[in-house]
Amino acid sequence: MTIFKEKVSEEYMTVSEVKRLLEDVEAERAADEERELRYELARAIEHVNRFAHLDPEESRDLVEELLELEKVDIETAIKIADLLPQSRDELRAVYAQERYALDGDELDDVLNVVAKYV
Repeated sequence: MTIFKEKVSEEYMTVSEVKRLLEDVEAERAADEERELRYELARAIEHVNRFAHLDPEESRDLVEELLELEKVDIETAIKIADLLPQSRDELRAVYAQERYALDGDELDDVLNVVAKYV
């Protein structure tokens, strides 16, 4: 027997936005004493607490501002907002999997946008 799963929808979110959602889930689970936090959920909460550096609104604003740049798509903008690269080398690592590379001016444009939020 094969079970097929259908992808109903997909939405890209920053770690900061996911943190807000998981805080709600954690509060809901804490209110019900009989429900425990599953291991996966506890690890996800630990992860977002460790790596979410911006407020959800700030991270979304950063993503929107990055999307205005020419060679930044939604997936890359989310990665940049999560990682907040501070140097050209860190930013090049984000673009390492892409089929194109950014030149120095384009890297600087992205880093200037990130610098506003750090």
